[in-house]
Amino acid sequence: MKQINRAAAQITLLAAAILMIGYGAMRGEAATVLSKAIKLCMECVGIG
Repeated sequence: MKQINRAAAQITLLAAAILMIGYGAMRGEAATVLSKAIKLCMECVGIG
């Protein structure tokens, strides 16, 4: 029974994560995150 509860929790969390990623992608958040990551990497390297 404990194994079934664990599997159900994992499936629920996986579904929630997929929904949140999809929602963020629809809002255009991926482009924002990518641009911030590029700026951060450029600052660490010392180019920007």
